[in-house]
Amino acid sequence: MSSKILKYIFIELIRNRFIIFYAIFLFVLSSAIIYIGHDSSKAVVTLLNLILFIIPLVSLIFGTIHFYNSEEFIQLLLTQPVDRKSIFLAEYLGIAFSLSLAFIAGAGLPLIYYGITVPVMFLLGTGVILTFIFVSLAFFSSVINKDKVKGIGLSVIIWLFMSVIFDGIIFVILFAFNDYPLEKFILIFTSLNPVDLSRILILLQINISALMGFTGALFRDFFGSAVGMITAFILLMTWIFIPGFVSMKVFNKKNF
Repeated sequence: MSSKILKYIFIELIRNRFIIFYAIFLFVLSSAIIYIGHDSSKAVVTLLNLILFIIPLVSLIFGTIHFYNSEEFIQLLLTQPVDRKSIFLAEYLGIAFSLSLAFIAGAGLPLIYYGITVPVMFLLGTGVILTFIFVSLAFFSSVINKDKVKGIGLSVIIWLFMSVIFDGIIFVILFAFNDYPLEKFILIFTSLNPVDLSRILILLQINISALMGFTGALFRDFFGSAVGMITAFILLMTWIFIPGFVSMKVFNKKNF
């Protein structure tokens, strides 16, 4: 039953006008950047900063709005012999898979056409992981707020904090304590943000870390190693599972 629900939700979502527009927008954006730069490797750097803003925002807002708009459908499913965990997972995976497919089709196809490289694969891989992370956070915002406006507002705040404010905090710390050796602290602190962690992993594949001074060398030495890569992957997976697990627990007790 749960697989049928997932299939139904996924098919409905890939027909959604917003999902189609999202894929077309990324395709045009990716194609234009590659065409102007005449190099898929250089395009990765430009696309990176744009995608790290777009994916979290789209995943959070669309995921939150879809959850609230699906409440009547969820209520209908709850009258059927289906456990809440299956309904939650079907809704979550349906959104995450559909947004990931739109991202791969939109941003991925032009990049792959001009050449499959390690940075391109890392960009696409981290893009999919970020989609799952921020859909998980979107569900967290939705289940803890009965009011739709508050849920969307919390999602916007999460996006602002992780995509904008977090970097500002790092700059303030570096400016205020520039006389102290903060490299290891910045390494740990940056690792706590999935957006910054994804950016570092991709930039390391393009060897731009060499332009970042000692801190960049520290990132390269740690995240460039097997242990660092595994640690980064575990941290990113944690951002999927913890909000998702908490959201599922709240969903199981939620009155619709």
